[in-house]
Amino acid sequence: MENTFEVRTDLAVEEKESFPGDGGEISGVSLREWHRSDSRIKMTEVKILDEKGSKAMGKPIGTYITLEADQLSLKDEDYHREVSEELSAQISKLLEGKDFRKPDFHVLVAGLGNSSVTPDSLGPRVLKNLQVTRHLKVQYGEDFWRGKTMPVISGIAPGVMAQTGMETAEILKGIIKETKPDLIIAIDALAARSVKRLGTTIQLTDTGIHPGSGVGNHRHSLTKESLGVPVMAIGVPTVVGAAAIVHDTVRTLIKALSENMETKGMGDFMENLNSDEQYDLIRELLEPEFGPLYVTPPDIDETVKELSFTISEGIHMTFLGQEVS
Repeated sequence: MENTFEVRTDLAVEEKESFPGDGGEISGVSLREWHRSDSRIKMTEVKILDEKGSKAMGKPIGTYITLEADQLSLKDEDYHREVSEELSAQISKLLEGKDFRKPDFHVLVAGLGNSSVTPDSLGPRVLKNLQVTRHLKVQYGEDFWRGKTMPVISGIAPGVMAQTGMETAEILKGIIKETKPDLIIAIDALAARSVKRLGTTIQLTDTGIHPGSGVGNHRHSLTKESLGVPVMAIGVPTVVGAAAIVHDTVRTLIKALSENMETKGMGDFMENLNSDEQYDLIRELLEPEFGPLYVTPPDIDETVKELSFTISEGIHMTFLGQEVS
């Protein structure tokens, strides 16, 4: 019987890390890691090149860029500005070949998630900080806009189905039909496998949003194929599954048991179970008692608040060429 349980993560970099070695030997997947000498941010680019790579990684073909910034939880304006600048550079990289700063280029930013649930509120909070410009063009007309160098930016926080009775994809399709954007940037809160990545990792991808991803577990895809417009997704992990935390703890426990002569036999027995079998056992023990429990940091409110500014500034730098105070 095929194993249907996986340690939940929305991050391509964590999928890469689950493979033996450095993950660079996966067929159909290319990997590049770098760290600028003048930067405190680690960068990883995972490119899924074909269907074989897609099947191995469990993610669609495309480019996934990860910014790992372990000091994002600190109130350091210079550091957050550095992250915004790097985020802007990587957004521009994913848009290479598109004239995204021309006056008639229209960007629709969609802040996904539930504003009433803090770990899922990143998207709506980014929208609150976003400097939109489309209303100026609508209000003052083409003559006013003709001399401007900035693109048209609009935004929407579509909420969740429990609030609106509509799928996010349905709402966006209606907006796309009326406003005809050239690009959608979807901001979403993600689930990670590792606690250390909560609030410290930003993932960009040109593949859009897919069913089962995000804290809200989207039921319909938001992609170029489904919406007819290119979709870039920017996400930050804000929750980790309880079973994943226990799984990591058990791995550490197994190592300790195996290294102690008195408990070596018990450690060896547990070690003979592969990672999936260990995780399945943990889920079977935990979920009947607690359900599919997710964990978030105690300071998540402040973390999401700071991240919403950092991401919105990265978008401003990309399309408006400046920070917006």
